[in-house]
Amino acid sequence: MSQSETSHSTNFLRAIVQQDIADNKNDGKVVTRFPPEPNGYLHIGHARSIWLNFGLAKEFGGECNLRFDDTNPEKESQEFIEAIKEDVTWLGYQWADEPKFASSYFDQLHEWAICLIKTGDAYVCDLSAEQASEYRGWATKPGKESPFRVRTVDENLSLFEKMTAGDFDEGHCVLRAKIDMSSPNMNLRDPILYRIRKITHHQTGDKWCIYPSYDFAHGQEDAIEGVTHSVCTLEFQAHRPLYEWLLARLPVPSQPRQYEFGRLNLNYTVTSKRKLKQLVDDQVVSGWDDPRMPTVAGMRRRGFTARAIERFCDMIPVSGKGNSDIDVAQLEHAIRDDLNEQAPRAMCVMDPLKVTITNMADAASGADEWVNAACHPNRPELGERELPFTSEIYIDRSDFTEDTSLSRKKFKRLVLGEWVRLRGAYIIQAHEVLKDEQGSPIEVLATLVPESLGENVEGIKPRGVIHWVSATKGVEAEVRLYDRLFNHPNPDGGDEDFMAHINPDSYKVISVMMEPSLVNAKPEQSFQFEREGYFVADRHDHTAERPVFNKTIGLRDVWGAKQ
Repeated sequence: MSQSETSHSTNFLRAIVQQDIADNKNDGKVVTRFPPEPNGYLHIGHARSIWLNFGLAKEFGGECNLRFDDTNPEKESQEFIEAIKEDVTWLGYQWADEPKFASSYFDQLHEWAICLIKTGDAYVCDLSAEQASEYRGWATKPGKESPFRVRTVDENLSLFEKMTAGDFDEGHCVLRAKIDMSSPNMNLRDPILYRIRKITHHQTGDKWCIYPSYDFAHGQEDAIEGVTHSVCTLEFQAHRPLYEWLLARLPVPSQPRQYEFGRLNLNYTVTSKRKLKQLVDDQVVSGWDDPRMPTVAGMRRRGFTARAIERFCDMIPVSGKGNSDIDVAQLEHAIRDDLNEQAPRAMCVMDPLKVTITNMADAASGADEWVNAACHPNRPELGERELPFTSEIYIDRSDFTEDTSLSRKKFKRLVLGEWVRLRGAYIIQAHEVLKDEQGSPIEVLATLVPESLGENVEGIKPRGVIHWVSATKGVEAEVRLYDRLFNHPNPDGGDEDFMAHINPDSYKVISVMMEPSLVNAKPEQSFQFEREGYFVADRHDHTAERPVFNKTIGLRDVWGAKQ
């Protein structure tokens, strides 16, 4: 996915970068970064941040770093690191040089922590977590200073050395910045710079037992990397004064600037990593890449394309004043538009009903036929596919009725005594229906109209066009039907547990019959199953011997009608 050369969302960040370049700020350089924490898979909100950070760098001839802010090893893993790299690559972006890690800077950050102690701007505090919370005060009530704030530089240096050496248990003490406990900005009330965590780190092993806080590491990492435009979501706006306070007091090699934009909020969706992890841990979904998940991996497996995600991101204004509350239907619209343009057509019968063409021997010399159908109605360069036409075919059960009173306007499909066109093949007329003991149709007997292969016949007006598959040469396949995971527009916004809004009909597996050409589908190849929707060959489970397709999205938005 590349940033569109013909359509950029007008936003304040582009204007800032343009002005900085015009003013030759940072010598005209543009360096951005995408800094995920490797504690989960990326989701649609991250995809927008990727689009923005990598896109800005590319548009203005700069570069974007992929940096893992791995300061909390307890929740991080190599699995998440590899998944994030794969997602960014799939979205179509390439980071500058090698991926970077906060842990690569731990030595430097430790030295800078000592610098703050020596200048009297940091101290070791022994308050418990509960005491520290009490001392911090409230937004409307000033905090009070820790009794350990008056420790001397030498005392703090000695204690910090012992923290580093592992002499204290977890929670015994922390290193805090000495700023202002009465500040109206809670982030300036002596924030934590280092905590004791006696856990093996996935990159540094057991070298460290203290780890920097995100707030301490963030700005300094930007400075080390020469980042010029540090783009964050609005929740970090209140953290910017601390970001700037630290940069001003440390001998950093550059002075990055932080900018904030509104985060993406989609209805019918949860993007909290903690809640996504709960869905995985509680086995509500099959994993982080379950096609119902709003993760990049989940959307990819669902059949969403990187190109469509870019289009969606480009549709949403970038604001510095508020979050973007977006209807998920906009994302679905972008997916439909893209797949309508790109996806080849194919036929698949979801609920098969057998139709036997009784005059096949007379009309077609008793032999099976092969008929040609376009792979795409508007893209002749995609060519044609061959479909076996046999005396026994399947149509969808919903495409047949015995009710002859239904008008052509109400039911444009197969009715006893009337004609219907089989997509790309003959006109047929149903004349008898066979039923089981319960009275349900199990087979329809029909005759085809000779000379009607792809041609109209004078005096015969079919009710409509229906899709079909050969009963003897079609292929049985597994189709996984996916829908929205939540049935509430704001599943985590009320008093109820978000789990109470799980859509019980979000997943269903059915056995279908499809045209034989689909056994050649490659994993992740998308198709429009005519009159059914868009489907993708599962990237993990699909094989020629066992075709597996996931429903990406319907041909139109029917969600509102279902509510």
